[in-house]
Amino acid sequence: MPEGESKQDKQATQAQARQVIDVFHEISTLLNADLDRQTLSICISLIENGVNPEALSSVVKELKREADETIKVHESRSQ
Repeated sequence: MPEGESKQDKQATQAQARQVIDVFHEISTLLNADLDRQTLSICISLIENGVNPEALSSVVKELKREADETIKVHESRSQ
């Protein structure tokens, strides 16, 4: 395969990946999931590599809950 074709294929694959992330980000926003594109990309990669989506969802929810609690503690200390 000539180099030009492989470069075009790589660019097309990257463009498709960006589109997928954009769609998932829109869904995340509509559902108020508050996940940025980088986090969504990581989650998608984990699922593609065999991580159970329900287990991943539970972990993400728990991490967000803990982060919210930490923010509240820091805010209450600064007042």
